[in-house]
Order: sequence, then structure tokens, then C-alpha cells
Amino acid sequence: MSPIDLHTHSTKSDGTFSPEELIRYAQAKGLSAVALTDHDTADGIEEALLTARKLREEVNKLSGSSLPIVPEVIPGVELSTEYRGRDIHVVGLFIDWKNCGFISKLREFADARIYRNQKMCRLLTEGGYPVNYEELQSSFPDTVITRAHFAQYMLEKGYISSIDEAFRKLIGDDCPFFVPREKISPQDGVRFLLQYGAVPVLAHPLQYKMSDDQLCELLASLSGYGLSGIEVYYSGYKPADTAYLSRLADKFSLLPSGGSDFHGSRKKGLDLGAGYGRLYVPDTLLPPLREKAAPSNR
Repeated sequence: MSPIDLHTHSTKSDGTFSPEELIRYAQAKGLSAVALTDHDTADGIEEALLTARKLREEVNKLSGSSLPIVPEVIPGVELSTEYRGRDIHVVGLFIDWKNCGFISKLREFADARIYRNQKMCRLLTEGGYPVNYEELQSSFPDTVITRAHFAQYMLEKGYISSIDEAFRKLIGDDCPFFVPREKISPQDGVRFLLQYGAVPVLAHPLQYKMSDDQLCELLASLSGYGLSGIEVYYSGYKPADTAYLSRLADKFSLLPSGGSDFHGSRKKGLDLGAGYGRLYVPDTLLPPLREKAAPSNR
């Protein structure tokens, strides 16, 4: 079996590796497949696929019995949704990333993020931490701006001493300069992904700090809307966590998925395909997930 990683980010959202760098790094790590799942955008998919094509051409020119693996690129996206005051993420795998309707809807999600970001800039500036929206954008071009970019901007300006400080004191969920953005429900997120033939997967379910009953209630609801999978494997999960989520996957007839949630240097100590060192997502998970996608998306 070869490891895979079905949850990663690039510079097209809040990662620090370009799509090309990400795929080349995936090859160096020996991954057989990697899903690029940037936040609310598919802008990096074409570059990632082109890189994989180039790598195949390079490998085809080589000879020998031990050739490097060229990772398959799975087009994906990560949607931010809201459920009872919680930020819930739904990953879409095998997305129809060229579909005009799909891309148009993603732009609507990005527009809601833009409005939120502009308001956060105003509040931070009024609070003594001047953040110019146009300068923030130019500092991170061709990228979906997230709170991680705010933190990096303020660190470079000397307003804070660390990224962690920004989230603890200024822009974390319960901090004075946090502005929630208008989000769709996870049910609508699942429905949207299915509409375009993608495979909806509930991302990092233990991050939401729900009780067992609360998580089961969410899974029962999303399963009714067509949720296909759940991230059983994730960075930081202990064997007991994976076993618990495997049982929930069986209970709600969901396919297991998993990934590192790799962001490059933005998440220190978290590596592609390996998480914090113990993560291993087996390639046997991929075929059943692929079968759930529309034939044209596989």
C-alpha cells in the first residue's frame, strides 16, 4: 500500500506551497495520490494537474526497476459552512472544477469572505492595528484571503510577536476583531457538491468539539442529504480517535477518508502525508470514494 493525502492546501488559499510545489513535494514523499482542497476555490487545480503531467513525462524518460511514484491529483475543495454557531468544513473530492456553474457558486462563497475581510480591516484599524485591505491583497496575490493571511500581515508589520498571538488575542473566534462571514449550512454544502457530481466528506469531525450525541445528530442529518464520507484519518488523531470515527462511519454508512490538512509552514510540525508523524492514509480508501463521484469527474 502507498500513502495518500486527501486534504491539502496551497497558496491559492492559505497554504505556503504553490500547487506545483505541493505536487512535487507529494512525489518526494512517495504519495500515490493527493487531493488539493483549497478553501472555497479551485484556482490551483489546473496547475497541480499540469505538474503531475510534467512529472509523468519526466518519469517516462527514466529507466530502471525503481522509478519514482507520480501522485494522482484529485481535484477538490474545502467549503466553510455554519451549523448551530459552529464552523463546519465539508471537503469535496473529484469536483467538476471546470464547470461554469460550479465556479460561479464558489465565487459567491469567496465574495462573502471578501466582505468579511474588509470589515475586519476596518475594525483592526480602528482598534490600533492598521490593516489596509488593498495592501493585504497585494501582499498575497491570487489567493483567497483568510485569517491566516491577516495574522501573517500583522506579524510582518510588527503588531504581534507570533501567528498564535493573533488568533489568541485578536482574530480568533472569540476575539474582539473576529467577524463571522455569512456561510451556507453543511447540508447545503453537501447538496451543492452532489449537484456537480463531487464526493462530499465531513472534514476533521473531532475539531468541532461536539459531544457524541451532537456529532451523531449532525451525521444523521448530513447522511440524509447525501454525505458520502468522513475524515477518519487526520493529523493529530490518536488510534482511539480513528477507531471511534471508523465506528461512526459504519453506523452512518459513510466511506472513510483522511488527510493531513497540510498548509506548509503555516502549521508548524505538520507534514504532508504524515501529519505530526503518526498519520498514514492508505490508498485502499481511494477506489470506493472515486466510485461515488459522477463518471465524468473520476
